Parts: sequence; C-alpha cells; structure tokens
Amino acid sequence: MSHWPLLSLVTFLPLVGVLFIGLSRGEDAIVARNARNIALSTSLIVFALSIVLWVQFDPSTPAFQFVERARWVSIGGFTINYHMGIDGISLFFVLLSTLLTVLCVVSSWTVIQVQVKEYMISFLVLETMMVGIFCALDFFLFYVFFEGVLIPMFVIIGVWGGPRRVYSAFKFFLYTLLGSVLSLLAIIAIYFQTGSSDIEVALTHGFPPDLQKWLWLGFFASFAVKVPMWPVHTWLPDAHVEAPTAGSVILAGILLKLGGYGFIRFSLPMFPAASAYFTPLVFALSAIAVIYTSFVALAQTDMKKLVAYSSVAHMGFVTMGLFALTSEAVQGAMIQMLSHGLVSAALFRVVGVVYDRLHTRDIDRYGGLVERMPAYAFVFMCFMLASVGLPGTSGFVGEFLILLGTFRVSTLECFLAATALFLGAMYMLYLYRRVIFGTITREDLRGMTDLSWREKLVFAPLLILVLWMGVYPSSFLTPIRTSVDHIVAQVNAANKTPRQASRSDNELATDKWVPAFGGATVQ
Repeated sequence: MSHWPLLSLVTFLPLVGVLFIGLSRGEDAIVARNARNIALSTSLIVFALSIVLWVQFDPSTPAFQFVERARWVSIGGFTINYHMGIDGISLFFVLLSTLLTVLCVVSSWTVIQVQVKEYMISFLVLETMMVGIFCALDFFLFYVFFEGVLIPMFVIIGVWGGPRRVYSAFKFFLYTLLGSVLSLLAIIAIYFQTGSSDIEVALTHGFPPDLQKWLWLGFFASFAVKVPMWPVHTWLPDAHVEAPTAGSVILAGILLKLGGYGFIRFSLPMFPAASAYFTPLVFALSAIAVIYTSFVALAQTDMKKLVAYSSVAHMGFVTMGLFALTSEAVQGAMIQMLSHGLVSAALFRVVGVVYDRLHTRDIDRYGGLVERMPAYAFVFMCFMLASVGLPGTSGFVGEFLILLGTFRVSTLECFLAATALFLGAMYMLYLYRRVIFGTITREDLRGMTDLSWREKLVFAPLLILVLWMGVYPSSFLTPIRTSVDHIVAQVNAANKTPRQASRSDNELATDKWVPAFGGATVQ
C-alpha cells in the first residue's frame, strides 16, 4: 500500500460515505438504518487506513511522509497546490480524529432519532475536514479545511443541541471565524513574502523580525480562540453544554487541539523570534487559564460545564509546554493534547450516559450511583484519575514532561503550572464524590440501568489507550520525538540563545528523572 494515495483516501473517503447516505431512499426507518450502517462502515475503513499510516510511518526522520502533490489552482501567476503530507506531529492527530469519529457514530446509534441521515452526513463531512487540517501542506488548502470544520459543527450544535443551541452555535461560529480572518491575512502576507503558498517553503524562509511579530499575532488570533486561551474561552462552555454528546466529544477531543497544532506547525518554526518575544504573554495567559478556570470549574453545578472548564485549564498547561521551547516540554505538550483528546472525550461520554437516562446534568440531582451502576462508576473513576494525572495513565506522562521541561526555563511558571495538579484533583474528586457516592434519595435514580454493551464498546478503546499511553509512552513518543527535536533546534538556532541542552545532556537528564515507563526511557 506504500504507493497508494493514503492521505487522500483517509481524508476524502468519508465523502464517499456521504454520497451513499445521500442516495439512500425509502421509509424514514430504513433511511436512518442505512445512514447508521454506512457511516459506521465508512468510518471503520478510514480508521483502518489511518492505522496503516502508523504502521508504515518512519519515526527516524523529521521529513514529511506520504507526500502527495498536484496542481490545484493556477490563475496568472497565482498558484495553489494540492499538497498533503504528515510528520510525527500530525500522525497521531489523524489517528485520534478517525478513532473518535467511529466512537461518535456508535455512541449516537440509539440516542439520535431525528434527522439521522443529516446527522451522519454532518459527522462524515466533519471527519474529512479534521483529517485534512492535519495533512495539508499548502496554506490555502489548510485554510479551506480549517474553516470548513466550522460548518458541520455549527450544524451539529444548532440542529441536535439543547434549548439554547442556536445561540451557542452562532457564538461558536462567530468567535472562531473572527480569529480565522486575521490568520487569512497573515497567510496572504506570507504568500507575497515567499512567492509560494507551500508550507514547507515558509518553514525554511527567514522572515524579517518585525514582520514575524505581525504574522505571529495574525495566527495567534485564530489559534488562541481554538485552544481556547483566556480570555477568549467564553464560547466553549456554551458550545459544550448545548452540543449533543457526540458533538462535545469531537469539540473537546479534536477541535480544541487545532490551536495547539497551529502553534507547533506555524508559529514556533516559522516565527521563532516573535515566538520568543511573545513567550511571556503566552505564559501569563496560560497561567491564568490554569488557575482561574480551575476555580471556575470547582464552582459549577452542571457536569458538562465542569468538564468544559477543565478542558480550558488542561489546554493552558499545553500552551505553557509548547512555548517553554525545550524538547521535553514540547513532547509533553503533544502527549498532553493526545491524552486530553482521549480523556475529555470519555468524560463527556460519561456525562452523556447519565443524561440519556435522566435528562439532567445537575450534579445535585445525582448521588449513590455506585449502587445501581458499578461498571459506570469504575469507568468514570478511571477517566477521572487520568484527568488528574495519576501515574500509570496518559495524563501523568504529559504533565510530568511539561513540568520537567518548563522547570528548566522558569521555576515560577513551573510552579504556576503545577497548581493545576491539585486544583484538577479538587474539582474532579468533587464531581465524582457527588455523583457516584452517597445514598440514593430519589426514586428515579433507583431505576437507572448500568452501561449497555454498546456503551462499554465505546469506552473500551479509550480506556485501553489511556492506560497504554501511561504505561508505555515510548510507543507514542518515538514517532513524535524526531519532529519535535527538529522544530526546537530550528527555533533555538534562529534565536541564537538555545534554551535546550545538547542531545546527550537531554538524554542524561531524562534518564536521571524518568528512568523508565514500561521498560523504555522517555528521552
């Protein structure tokens, strides 16, 4: 399969499923059944192809792999190429996108009963846009996918969401669109500066320091909203609360990662001087996000809002690691994004399980569920502990590497980031205790049923991956490390004030502090 256009297949195969669903005819029940079956079959095939990408990926090189290039638009001297490729940074985001799409289709199997055909079409289109973002190597192609992802998510929130779904959908759309317009201006400026819209050309182009600052700010306006960073995070709780459960899974699992991916793909390697100049700003905003939104999460009475605010705090941890510009911290930020993609997706699904049964997310309406739902209590406990960074879970690996790398840059920032560890434990243990433990006092809780086989099927792969990443993180760090080290070296060389020790020093430091995870060191 090495000669197949794998990236194009993984990206656009969901649209073939959209075509078949669109052609489905018959009674509503038959159309709904066909839509579910086609969506599941298509997403499973796409996930299988993404696994092939992982198997055939060469972790020894930072170069882009599975590259595809063709002329797309040519008007006069203006040329846009269809240019696709992935490296160690984008590989796992593609895998995460395809996995979560499969799980969203399965988890929506019986929950969505209205306009099922349109619902499945929206998720398959969303999958194409998400995968395209992580594969695109042309600025304008990237922008098409980057903006295109807003449309199906806007529809998912606005049609299948809660009572305030229209307001939340428009707020989500307008916030993200405004920032993206500024990034488009930065892309146009890069095109006129380099004479090309190719991302690989821009990565090797030395932009003047003054221009770097303006371009960095243009991209920052877009990526900060996507992360989301404080104070442009206010769209996220509303979108999460009103979105259907599967929509919240994709929103937290993938769309929040677009900002972090943008920083490491564009801002850091293309504008190293500007990144170093604005690092204090990013550190300050990240520290506020970690501390402030953790306290806000602790004050919530809505389960979904609590998990939503916890996502802002975790992503503040990620941005702090990215801009620490040490190999350990950036690798930790990558692992933390992947971990958060799995854990937050699972936590929103945990909330969705009880909401489907009782149709309320009010924490005070629950209590004592361990008596009626022991399997649910076990699954909830596992993902809650992963969220707070318990050793042996994926959350610990990312947080530890971020703290290790940030400590070498700023002790103060490391201390502020570390507050997330006990603040996260406070609000997650508060949520778990109120929902799971205690005595059942309401009659409707006595009729609650435990996890169905379909719900267990959704949680199983997420739990396996969270434990796998926590016990043996080298299998994930190895493909990531080469690309991250290359970017960190580029930034340090451009600034001529390297914050990172030599490679051998890094290995010695890591061997000292992180002797082994599952028998493998984490250099």
